[in-house]
Amino acid sequence: MATSTITSKGQVTIPVSIRTALGLESGGRIEFIEVESGKYAIIPATNPIENLKGMLRKPEKPISIEDMNTAITKQGSKAR
Repeated sequence: MATSTITSKGQVTIPVSIRTALGLESGGRIEFIEVESGKYAIIPATNPIENLKGMLRKPEKPISIEDMNTAITKQGSKAR
C-alpha cells in the first residue's frame, strides 16, 4: 500500500506507482469523489466521460420525465 505525508500547506506527493496507474503527469488535474462516508477515490480530471460509467448505481425504480419535471417545478417554486 502506498502512503504519503501531508505538508503544512496541505500538499501531498502522490507516489509514482499511483501516478503511473492513473496516467497522471506533471501539471495534471485530479478529482476527489466521495465513494462512501469518509472514503474518497482519486480520479484523473482529464479522462473522457466514458470512464465514469459504472461509478453510480442505477436507481431502484426508473424515474419518468414527468416526475423529473414535477421535482424541478417544486424546487423552482421554493427558490422564489
